[in-house]
Amino acid sequence: MAGEAEGAGEPLSPRSGRACFTDALNGAVDVRPDEVRALLMGFAYFFCVLSGWFVLRPIREAAAVTAGVSRLPWLFAGTLTAMLVCNPIFSALVARYPVRRFISITYRFFIANLLVFYVLMRAVNPLEGAAIDAWVGRAFFVWTSVFNLFVVSVFWCFMADFFQSEQAKRLFGFIAVGGTLGSIAGSGATAVLAARIGTPNLLLISAALLELAVLTVVKFPERGTGGGATAGAPAPFATLTIGGSTWAGITHVVRSPYLLGISAFLLLLTIGSTVLYFEQTAIIGRYYADHAARTTVLAQIELAVQLLTLVTQLLITGRFIRWAGIAAALSFLPLLSMVGFAALGATPLFATLAVFIVLRRGGNFAINNPAMEILFTVVPREDKYKAKSFIETFVYRGGDQVGAWTFAGLSALGLGLAGVAFVAVPIAAIWLALAVWLGRRQSALAANALGASGAFR
Repeated sequence: MAGEAEGAGEPLSPRSGRACFTDALNGAVDVRPDEVRALLMGFAYFFCVLSGWFVLRPIREAAAVTAGVSRLPWLFAGTLTAMLVCNPIFSALVARYPVRRFISITYRFFIANLLVFYVLMRAVNPLEGAAIDAWVGRAFFVWTSVFNLFVVSVFWCFMADFFQSEQAKRLFGFIAVGGTLGSIAGSGATAVLAARIGTPNLLLISAALLELAVLTVVKFPERGTGGGATAGAPAPFATLTIGGSTWAGITHVVRSPYLLGISAFLLLLTIGSTVLYFEQTAIIGRYYADHAARTTVLAQIELAVQLLTLVTQLLITGRFIRWAGIAAALSFLPLLSMVGFAALGATPLFATLAVFIVLRRGGNFAINNPAMEILFTVVPREDKYKAKSFIETFVYRGGDQVGAWTFAGLSALGLGLAGVAFVAVPIAAIWLALAVWLGRRQSALAANALGASGAFR
């Protein structure tokens, strides 16, 4: 009794407090005590990156509207060209500097670009509608289309390098929640502040969020001190350069069946998304003639997607990937797409479209994206940055082009919305078969610890 009385009034020790916090966190994610710091910093890092991007996204969409539909294919082509130019430059940074250093250089390069656009937009603001205003808008569209893929890809490169495959299956779903909350915060900030402080000043907010992301990378824990690899292991990602060739991102993809499979998976994903985007444009244009009504319904769809994504990431993603396996997680979206496109072909109505879009986009953000990032945890370190960046930027934008021209070609052949949707079903079936192969291949590589450079080829 005396011992109980003596301890009853004492505050919890810091270690006990941390243990209680870890227990509470375990209600949402299966995290080990030594992983908590890295998990939370990854969460914060992704929040800063996506909030910074979503502050800019409405500005980019406004620039696209100003440019007009007829100029969009040329803007997409300009984006693809810019991706091809930027990838070797990024690979050169990867080869020369340690990870923390080249990530800081990459993000601060984009921050410097934002400051340049800030000056330009301030200068042309009084000249709205003039030719120079239009050209600044077009340049901003191309730049942001490069920016958003690079900053997100670099984030996931770092996560795939820091965490092992088993950890990624448990933790990536929760880390993705940070990005979802960031996208909501960034969009909300622009909606509230755009009219109050003006468009150019929003660029400064995005730049500040990117700088916070840089600081998060600099302060990220070392391996063995906050959730990385085996405790006591060295932290080469923090102290050593990766080296290799500037063109390794391209050459390694061409030579590796596994990386080619990931490229094809992303290409099929993007083609399907582009076809669905065109279907959305046509159906909503047919049902809603008023511009305000279109904006409202698209905003409602976006809100539904974000809510579904957030709930799924918090309650399902990590557990589903861990219990069902990576192959099942990768197969979810192709299977859903087969059913969704078939339903859209049979009943090309707004209700069918809305349900399909919400489920597909929510499933992509909450389940497919984390599962795709896990694929890169078993490749050599050089490929985690160079090949991964090439796939998630250039190949992704290439998929936009293929999807756009596929829809245009099918329409030119006389296929309507229903016909195009039915054509997408067998494409999704091929995508499903590829998902199963990639999932099984990743599991085999992880089980056999084939992480040495070139071992998986």
